[in-house]
Amino acid sequence: MSNFTPAGSEPLDEEEVYKYLLDRINELEKRNTELREQSRQLEAEKRYGDTQKIRYEREIRKLKSEIEQLRSPPLIIAMITDVIDKNRVVVRSSAGPRFLVRTSQFIDQDSIKPGVRCTLNQQSLAIVDILPSSYDTQVHGMEIVQMPEERYEDIGGLEQQILEIKEAVELPLKRPELFDTIGIKPPKGVLLYGPPGTGKTLLARAVAHETSARFLRVIASELVQKYIGEGARLVRELFEMAKDKSPAIIFIDEIDAIGATRMDADTSGDREVQRTLMQLLAEMDGFDERGDVKIIGATNRIDILDRALLRPGRFDRIIEIPLPDVAGRLAIFKIHTRGMSIDEGVNLREIAQITDERNGADIRAICMEAGMFAIRAERAKVTSEDFLKAVKKLTVDYNKHQGTPSFGTMYA
Repeated sequence: MSNFTPAGSEPLDEEEVYKYLLDRINELEKRNTELREQSRQLEAEKRYGDTQKIRYEREIRKLKSEIEQLRSPPLIIAMITDVIDKNRVVVRSSAGPRFLVRTSQFIDQDSIKPGVRCTLNQQSLAIVDILPSSYDTQVHGMEIVQMPEERYEDIGGLEQQILEIKEAVELPLKRPELFDTIGIKPPKGVLLYGPPGTGKTLLARAVAHETSARFLRVIASELVQKYIGEGARLVRELFEMAKDKSPAIIFIDEIDAIGATRMDADTSGDREVQRTLMQLLAEMDGFDERGDVKIIGATNRIDILDRALLRPGRFDRIIEIPLPDVAGRLAIFKIHTRGMSIDEGVNLREIAQITDERNGADIRAICMEAGMFAIRAERAKVTSEDFLKAVKKLTVDYNKHQGTPSFGTMYA
């Protein structure tokens, strides 16, 4: 060790040799650590590069596929009208002509049936794809997405009617086994009729809230269209969408707009309304079963409805929604005053007794007007005098527009 001499240096003694070797080892370990760190960085960069390469290759394949799709010829939209055999079907193109074409082996054979939309290759006219069902945007707008907040507890004086509509609409959807046990078919539809403002639409809103079925609401006048066949098409698509999304409930409000008794049509408009009605009759109780689709109709004029619309099989239950009696009016007053600050001296039964021949909408208006009188007087609670003033005001306004005898003249 004593003879060790580094290159270009003087001979070193043993202690200096030991120190020199130790420093050299430390330098080499430090260099080794640096090289390892560089190696790890290079490996990380390599993995990142490989990941980026895979991503770019995937993006390139996607862009190439999109370019190929853009370069491919457009497809012809058609509708299958008849299935000849496993490989041949008859289609009607969007332009009108019919063709006997072949199907692609990649298409599910169970999806090939009459009435289904498909796409055809422009050159060979072979079916290359099956299109999903398409409905008119107006029909899509009929589906209630956000359910109403009304519940059966918010309806007063209609306990028997609520029971009947539960049995006819809710029970078949929630417990169909009960009908199978008895051996009868559940009711198909319910017609609600009665004077305006008695709660027909409110009852339908409560049904929509209480059931988990899809709820489609349509005002019958929306089905009356300008062009021939458009109204019937809307009715057909409405029931098709209900069947696709079953269990479902279709609520047709003001059904007398298209359901009036058919007479000799003098104008093209009358004939179109009758076509729409006939399509509705066929969908309600026609050749095809409609499955778990229930119908609720509402009208103020049951006397003008067509007899074919009222027969069992279409509307199996016809439920009258009458003007409330004293007990019913009292129940309605209690519902509309639940959130109001009412003076302890207010006797709702007495107010219910003097509001004869008033409907639920009138009672709601009376409660609102009574609250407005209290606000006008800057009081924190509504008194009996406020309710009497509200009854008088509503009676005067009603008689001014209707010209009918007043039940509230005693307070004039």
